[in-house]
Amino acid sequence: MAKSDTIRGLRRGLEVLKALQANSILSLHEVYLATGISKPSLLRILHTLEDAGMVSRRLADGHYRISTVARTARKRDRYDRVAEAAAPVLDRLCQKVSWPSDLFVPAGDHMERRESSRSQAHHFSHPSYMTRIGQPVNWLLTGVGRAYLAFCPVQERDAIIKTLRKSDQFQDQLARDQRRIERVLAETRARGYGTRDPSFVGGGYRQPSQDDGLAGIAVPLLDRTRVHGSINLLWIRTALTVEEFAARYLGDLKTAASEIVRSLQGRAPRR
Repeated sequence: MAKSDTIRGLRRGLEVLKALQANSILSLHEVYLATGISKPSLLRILHTLEDAGMVSRRLADGHYRISTVARTARKRDRYDRVAEAAAPVLDRLCQKVSWPSDLFVPAGDHMERRESSRSQAHHFSHPSYMTRIGQPVNWLLTGVGRAYLAFCPVQERDAIIKTLRKSDQFQDQLARDQRRIERVLAETRARGYGTRDPSFVGGGYRQPSQDDGLAGIAVPLLDRTRVHGSINLLWIRTALTVEEFAARYLGDLKTAASEIVRSLQGRAPRR
């Protein structure tokens, strides 16, 4: 009987892995629908797989994804690994500074949120505070976009801006002002972090702007000459000026970025 139970448990675990291999990410309910395994059993299986390093949970919403070591059948998105590396770091950063952060990565004519600690900032409640994974944001008006563009290779930056010049979106008009772009990115490099354009008040790309009452600073995930994405810290705009916030928390944000990059390089973070 013990042997039969063990084999049945293994089979169920493999069913869960197969479901996650076939999809980029699934909620507990979606895993239930794909496997037919009861949710209490699924929680035990997923916890076991997570403990074994085969599965990880997305910080933003608790959805499950196959981890790097188990990802074989599904075509791999290079940013899956970045999001997986960022999740525990953003969680620890939020616990330390009590303000939420996001990971954004390139997605053609916009950047896209791939991870967020917003759900972990329990004291931080805002009616327009969007937490959707996959939410697009503008390249040139956001801190995360400017941080990426300021530090990425010149050839990559030129290609992105060339794409934006062809856009008919109002938010991309800055792409046609080369002098201003160069000035903004030079200032970003000098400061060491990106900030929102004064005209940007929140909202996603191709969506009507709504003043979210927030401010943000962002730094790139700089890996030698390559940039994997950008991470930010957000706060309620009336609480602190950008300069005051950066003086307090920029060091923590840069430390988090370095830890994510070291993880991607396969090196243990320094303590």
